[in-house]
Amino acid sequence: MSEAVSARQQQKERTRAALLDAALELSSEQGFAQTSLRQVAKRAGVVPAAFYRHFASMDELGLALVERCFGTLRTMIRDASRDPQVFLQIIDAAAEILVDAVKQNKADFAFVARERVGGSEVVRRAIGHELDLFVSELAVVLARLPNIETWSADDVQMVSRLFVRNMVANAEEVVEMPEGRPDLEERIREGARRQMRLIVLGFEDWRS
Repeated sequence: MSEAVSARQQQKERTRAALLDAALELSSEQGFAQTSLRQVAKRAGVVPAAFYRHFASMDELGLALVERCFGTLRTMIRDASRDPQVFLQIIDAAAEILVDAVKQNKADFAFVARERVGGSEVVRRAIGHELDLFVSELAVVLARLPNIETWSADDVQMVSRLFVRNMVANAEEVVEMPEGRPDLEERIREGARRQMRLIVLGFEDWRS
């Protein structure tokens, strides 16, 4: 009995993943707002009724895509922040984590890059909300750095938002990077490191 339940659950998870992947493919071809439920179901190889077993609407599917993308990056950042060695080299680590996360999940980040400024209003708001959450979580990490521990909460949030905006810009560069160009990849990594170091240079002289 338990094996049958497990098999059904695995099939359900595979179908859900297929729907998400199909939506990613279609949105890259024509934009998420122009992608229909029937198109997604057809591309995933299921009937439209099967779609509703996983998502109530295309907007709900879009929210799941946003959550999947940011969940991946958030997990990598949290894991890295627990490592004292990584924390001591936070700028280099942040550049490495960002580029690696985007490379490993390029379709997801390409979706966020496209939909962040256009398309479905529901998805746009969700992306903005996730970015705000990321700012708040990063602020907790940054508050442990030298010269920042005495800053006001608003100022820590401000510098965290600067970092996140920098990360978004560099993530979009990785999304646009052609395959098989390690020279461009290293240029993006080094550019991200230099930009973040420039932000950090102002830490010592800033007064809240």
